[in-house]
Amino acid sequence: MSEYRTSIDINAAPERVFEFLVTEKGMTAWMGQWASLDPVPGGEFAVDIAGYPARGTFLEVDPPRRVSVSWGFAGNESLPPGASTVSFELTPMGDGTRVEVVHTDLPTAEVAGHKEGWSHFLPRLVQAAAGEEVLPSTWKPVS
Repeated sequence: MSEYRTSIDINAAPERVFEFLVTEKGMTAWMGQWASLDPVPGGEFAVDIAGYPARGTFLEVDPPRRVSVSWGFAGNESLPPGASTVSFELTPMGDGTRVEVVHTDLPTAEVAGHKEGWSHFLPRLVQAAAGEEVLPSTWKPVS
């Protein structure tokens, strides 16, 4: 199993950024076309991304500092629902927030695709949380 780490800086307070990680309206503003989220430990985490059903549960919800979810895709044998973990760590930085994303327990064959996906979607989180217009995503996973 492998891990992917990255971070972004957002011109918004941690409290604002946190809402984009735990609400349907927030999540779909930057990633996914549909979401059903119950942001309590053990609660549902479901987001449809470019037709792919990401499924798991909330593992940790510590407003406005940290969110961790189990992650996988319905119908994917190498990365089934809940097989990996995505953690978002929010750190105040002046008037903004640094978000560190750590995706663990990824099968090695899945790392490149997830790196590409996070590289596409995290700049959209920057835009959404900063109050900028975010155009509909045309992203499709690398085959």
